Amino acid sequence: MVDLTTLIGLLAAFGTTFSFLPQAIKIIKTKNTEGISLSMYLMFSSGVFLWLLYGYLKSDTPVMLANGITLVLAVIILSLKIKYKPKS
Repeated sequence: MVDLTTLIGLLAAFGTTFSFLPQAIKIIKTKNTEGISLSMYLMFSSGVFLWLLYGYLKSDTPVMLANGITLVLAVIILSLKIKYKPKS
């Protein structure tokens, strides 16, 4: 059985993590990344990776789960930003 603190962490992780899904889907469908900041996603992805490492080192399941999934979604968006870079 999951204790209340872990449950709250998992619910928070679900909400914040899956908030990236609509953006990723929109970019995949439209191939438009004009409104996405490359430097922001580079910094964000680095920070999420460090949170994932932190969660691993602390054996904190909600932190690892949330940041592992968030990292995948952020890297997808980052990759698409690089792939669909507007031609200048």
